[in-house]
Amino acid sequence: MNLWALILTAVNALWWLTNLLGLPGNWLMVAGAVVLTCLQRSHPPFSPWTLGAAGVLALAGEAVEFLAGYGGARRAGTSKLGAKWALWGGMLGGLLGLAIPLPLIGPLIGACLGAAAGAIWGEIRQGVALKPALRRGQAAGTGRLLGTVAKLAIGLAIWLILAIAAVVK
Repeated sequence: MNLWALILTAVNALWWLTNLLGLPGNWLMVAGAVVLTCLQRSHPPFSPWTLGAAGVLALAGEAVEFLAGYGGARRAGTSKLGAKWALWGGMLGGLLGLAIPLPLIGPLIGACLGAAAGAIWGEIRQGVALKPALRRGQAAGTGRLLGTVAKLAIGLAIWLILAIAAVVK
């Protein structure tokens, strides 16, 4: 059993939580595993197959999060500008959500509200009336929620793969 791999497993749990902030937590888990494997070339804690699987899952998590947030807003009729504002609003809202005194849930609430507010702002700047802008903002917030939940689920799979590999090796 590799002590550094076990420490990485604990750190990866923290990286996984950063997904709630809209940060690349899944990629941070993969990067940590790659760095540890490179540092311990004589007895690598993770096989290339394990690292590859984790990398593919991280890529899938980003794609799902993006498609759910951006695509959800676009399906509701949001303009490209509104969808872009929803992306930025979601990231900013996730960071501001740290101030919401609900551990773990605060950033998610902030991200969803930020995505909705961003979409509404972008739509109003495009000249869209308030009622359709609100509807599109709601779709952006819902898309952000679904995307984040999917990314968290994929991140949990990455964490489990790396944790099991760390213990088994």
